[in-house]
Amino acid sequence: MRQVSGMVVGGDVRRAMERVVVVGTSCSGKTTLARQLSRALGAPHIELDAIHWKPNWQSRPAEEFRQLVSEAVAGERWVVDGNYSVSRDIVWARATAIVWLNFSFRVVLWRALYRTTRRVISREELFSGNRETVRQAFLSRDSIILWATTTYRRRRRAYRQILDEGAFPHVRIIELRNPAEADALAASLGEPASS
Repeated sequence: MRQVSGMVVGGDVRRAMERVVVVGTSCSGKTTLARQLSRALGAPHIELDAIHWKPNWQSRPAEEFRQLVSEAVAGERWVVDGNYSVSRDIVWARATAIVWLNFSFRVVLWRALYRTTRRVISREELFSGNRETVRQAFLSRDSIILWATTTYRRRRRAYRQILDEGAFPHVRIIELRNPAEADALAASLGEPASS
């Protein structure tokens, strides 16, 4: 069976994890899980946001982004996190497994609020020197919290459709429906749980 839902364990899954893509709605925990999987698998972690964003929150032009992504996933082993449809054909064509964080809206909203507040307070540097600010995070149309809220249902439906269509038959699909299942996947590969 190509699709696995729920708690996943065992060597069969590990064998499918040569080139892994972690996807899900914004603020679902893609980067956190991708880092855990990267450590557990001993594979490089590639964060698409870090490739996409230039200083001052400027987006990289699509063709330049696609070229950089293509170079980043040229290796034999990696763990990628990100939802960029402009590079999906490049990344998913090379992937051996897709891990879909299909979490509830309540979990995603809590993570968006917690993560954003923590980053604003700590002044954590993200990519290319960018940092989240109070204004940007809570008072702007570019707010990641607003983005996560308004795109949640659309993204979730889109992933269900894409994955059910079977356009990538060579890829093992692992659907995780809550953080405990994500922790179980990481633990099954030898990485301690995140929570």
